[in-house]
Amino acid sequence: DYSNKCPVLLGVQRGFICFMADLIRKISVPIDMDFMAINRYRKDSQSKLSITKDTDLDLTGRHVLLIEDIVDTGMTLSSILEYLKGRHPASLEVCTLLNRKVRRLVEVDIRYWGFDIPDEFVVGYGLDYREEYRNLPFIGVPIVLDETIDSG
Repeated sequence: DYSNKCPVLLGVQRGFICFMADLIRKISVPIDMDFMAINRYRKDSQSKLSITKDTDLDLTGRHVLLIEDIVDTGMTLSSILEYLKGRHPASLEVCTLLNRKVRRLVEVDIRYWGFDIPDEFVVGYGLDYREEYRNLPFIGVPIVLDETIDSG
């Protein structure tokens, strides 16, 4: 899909690291890489997205492939995609390792995904619980983390 295009692979937050590291080893065309960091906060009973670290690359006219670890409700992803569209890329697609459609509240177009997963909390391979377990070399469902954990 990206031959002769030199896409920008753009990761968000920290969970994408393991997936992107493995993914770039399988891509045979030249690529550029960057990442963003975001923060979600509540204001006037609405959730707002704040960019805490923006991409350093100019995305104008570039083919951007947004790399995610997991897509859940779609709310954050939808906000990020709207923001990135304002950067005027030639194309903007999403690639996620895990697609948890059962929790989707906002429809988002996901061009590439590795696995559909059920409504279970998962950790490992970049995915965390309170910033721990990212370094597990697999994705697993914890038996019990604590009494307050839910599915997301």
